[in-house]
Amino acid sequence: MKASAPEVAMLRAVADGLGQLGGAVLVLDAGLRVVLATPQAETLLGFRVATGELAVRVLCGGAVKRPIAEALAAGSAVTASIPHPGSSEPGRRISVRSLPLPDRAWLLLLDDASDVDENGPILFHGMWTQDTRMKQVFRVMERVAADDMTVLIRGETGSGKELVAHAIHQLSQRKSGPFRAINCAALPSNLLESELFGHVRGAFTGAVRDVQGHVQLANKGTLFLDEVAELPLELQAKLLRVIETRTVIPVGGRDPIPVDVRVISATHRALRQEVEAGRFRADLMYRLRVIPIFLPPLRERPGDIRLLAEKLVSEMNGKSRRTVQQIAPSAIELMERYAFLGNVRELRNVISYAFAIGDGPILLPSDLPPELLENGAGLEDEEAGVTKHNPPRVAALELSPEAARIKRALDRAAGNRERAAKILGFSRITLWRRMRELGIEP
Repeated sequence: MKASAPEVAMLRAVADGLGQLGGAVLVLDAGLRVVLATPQAETLLGFRVATGELAVRVLCGGAVKRPIAEALAAGSAVTASIPHPGSSEPGRRISVRSLPLPDRAWLLLLDDASDVDENGPILFHGMWTQDTRMKQVFRVMERVAADDMTVLIRGETGSGKELVAHAIHQLSQRKSGPFRAINCAALPSNLLESELFGHVRGAFTGAVRDVQGHVQLANKGTLFLDEVAELPLELQAKLLRVIETRTVIPVGGRDPIPVDVRVISATHRALRQEVEAGRFRADLMYRLRVIPIFLPPLRERPGDIRLLAEKLVSEMNGKSRRTVQQIAPSAIELMERYAFLGNVRELRNVISYAFAIGDGPILLPSDLPPELLENGAGLEDEEAGVTKHNPPRVAALELSPEAARIKRALDRAAGNRERAAKILGFSRITLWRRMRELGIEP
């Protein structure tokens, strides 16, 4: 779609104004073609940028990894660091920040990123972080994506395991193929077997036709098995056969069907401990755990809480009756002191709660859920060196932190597990499982 003359004039005016301020700027029309490049942009790039040139060709060339191109094509704003398109010197990079303009046009702000602070925030396939360990996870993901080996993602609930799996798929040569995800804890074993491996007509009552399972539906693509540690032992043997033989036999079938699938699995459990307890097959663990990736929980990277909270607020502005322009420092402090056992999913719930409960352009501590306020109730006294006796909290501290939080959520939900799960940022199944593991009675 080519920009009209008035649109081109407007875009040129924008770029000229920024150029006069010393900015390296590319302005793109709705078709992602360059309308104008400031002299500073051409100096930074090291070559002349022709009007009408496709921006992705200018910036990405023939690169295999094209985060800028993918984001712009999807209509998403992005900030990324990419190899310098005009230099073959190792380590030369430029940062690109895209800003949307009216009529689907784009403004690209360029800067030299060769000496960018490694502690700065980055966006990687929808995941924001400034944490060193998370950045290392991203580097591992980039390296392993090109190979077809199985990957096991270990992380707590809500930590973004499916986002990681999807990013690996998008970075791999299978990205044009399907991405199929199934939660192994969400279905009873008889239904899970059919969902995974499919079934033939007449295999059981109600099987009136052949149905492909997720394994076949993921052919030429990626199969993501969430909570794989919950897979029953009899199905573990069948999954092992799929991985070893690259064939699948549907329920009620006899003939193996060839499949070409990369398996990525995830769990919040330590599979080695599950093997020692006799709940997981050792041979399957070694097949799944070729490349292990460990996601640090949000409570261990408190520096990401402000960053993620601000991004979530930005996402929700325009989707809610309320527009938040700023998060009060005291509200950030309460969030940074909180454990977030539900990780990023729970943080998202906290921001959603604040949008619904509060009013005005500033997100205040009073907008936050009760459990955050209780957690920070002694903040002023601690800072003043005063210790207060609080009997209700003493009882809670006798439990483990997670058990205490679950008990409080259940109390607030009057025993309603579905509502308690929402408060915690869990699924109802995850809440039930954690209650059972922690010995919490309904």
